[in-house]
Amino acid sequence: MKDTFKHQGLRQQLVATLKTKGIKDENVLDAIGKIPRHLFMDSSFLDHAYQDKAFPIAADQTISQPYTVAFQSELLQINPDDKVLEIGTGSGYQTAVLCLLGAKVFSIERQHELYKKTSKFLPKLGYRAKKLIFGDGYIGLEDEAPFDSIIVTAGAPFVPKPLLSQLKIGGRLVIPVGDAVQVMTLFIRKGPKEFEQHEYGEFRFVPLLEDKN
Repeated sequence: MKDTFKHQGLRQQLVATLKTKGIKDENVLDAIGKIPRHLFMDSSFLDHAYQDKAFPIAADQTISQPYTVAFQSELLQINPDDKVLEIGTGSGYQTAVLCLLGAKVFSIERQHELYKKTSKFLPKLGYRAKKLIFGDGYIGLEDEAPFDSIIVTAGAPFVPKPLLSQLKIGGRLVIPVGDAVQVMTLFIRKGPKEFEQHEYGEFRFVPLLEDKN
C-alpha cells in the first residue's frame, strides 16, 4: 500500500494530460492528482496505473479511463455534501473521486466479488462512502432518494426509469447510453416529468447488467 514520490509525479503528469484533453474543473483535477490509482489495480498493471487508459480488474470488469472518470465527474457539478448515487462501484476509484469532491456517496455494485473487495478496501485508504450496497443498479436506491446527482459507470442500453425518478428537481444524471458504443448523456430534472437532455460524444464501457445477482 505504498504511494511513492514516483507515483505522485506520474499523477501530476496524468492531471496535465487531462487538462490538455479539456478537463477544466479544478476540484476534479485535484482529486485525480491525490488518489493513488495504482492501489486500485492488480500489481501486474502498476506500470500502467497513470496512463490515460482503462484496465481490467476482477470479475471481467474494468477500472475506467481517468479521462472518462474526470469527464463524468465534471458533468455532475458536485457541491460539498451533495447526495450522490453511483451505479457500479467497480474498483472504487470513481467512488474515491466522488468522496474527495465532498459528496455523500451511495454506491451499488452487482458483482459480489468486487463488492466484497471494494467495501473492505476503500475505508482502508480513507475513502468513506455513506453506503456501499450489493444489488441491482437498474432499480436505484429508492430508500435514500432523492439524489442531487446519479452517475452510471457502465454502458446502459436504455435509461432506467427508476434512476430518473430518484433525481431531485435540478438534479443531474450522467449515463453512457448505447449497446456496443455508448453516448455520454446528461439528464437534468426540470420538473416532476420534465428532463433536459444533453449528449457528449461516444465512449466505451462494460455493459450494465440487469438482475444478475
